[in-house]
Amino acid sequence: MLIESLITEGWLKTPRIIEAFKKIKRADFLPACAGGPEGMKNLAELNEALAIGYSQTISQPLVVAFMLELLQPEAGERILDIGSGSGWTSALLAEIVGQKGKVIAIEIIPELLDFGEKNVAKYNFIEKGIVQFICADGSEGYEKEAPFNNILASASAQILPSAWKKQLKIKGRIVTPIGSSIWLFVKKSETEFEEIEYPGFAFVPLVINKK
Repeated sequence: MLIESLITEGWLKTPRIIEAFKKIKRADFLPACAGGPEGMKNLAELNEALAIGYSQTISQPLVVAFMLELLQPEAGERILDIGSGSGWTSALLAEIVGQKGKVIAIEIIPELLDFGEKNVAKYNFIEKGIVQFICADGSEGYEKEAPFNNILASASAQILPSAWKKQLKIKGRIVTPIGSSIWLFVKKSETEFEEIEYPGFAFVPLVINKK
């Protein structure tokens, strides 16, 4: 089983994150495919990124596990999920933050936002008000719901957007791809961030509005 292998290999460590991976089924976030329901389940167990259309992917489970372990989301937190795509990370985060938390899912591609929202709705997170989907340029964050405890991005930016830094609470974390690395930024003060780079990953680029 995929989850067991992620635990054995040390990618999944934190009990609340492991529990979310067990409850939120990746198969529920894959597009319909020729293989039918069983085909979808088989694809969901693959530890690799899978195409979801519009040149976007549902991320490799190993990478999602690694990024969530860096983010360390907790119950009751307000989290910005940028490039929500299939909705899988939004649902995982919603399961972790629970009834008293909130996940703002930002997606710039309208068709993908609709796809992700329908997928997350399978778990009643939208009905409960835990997840809210916004069609917008993720590089600008979402000032209306700021500040955030944590910010997760699933597409690669060229630099860390200044809006994300401003919209993050002190002690908050940003986990984002930049180029071919995953970066962890921890906000120490309004002007100071701890930065840690983890190289050797591949992501689709963050889609932004070109002005």
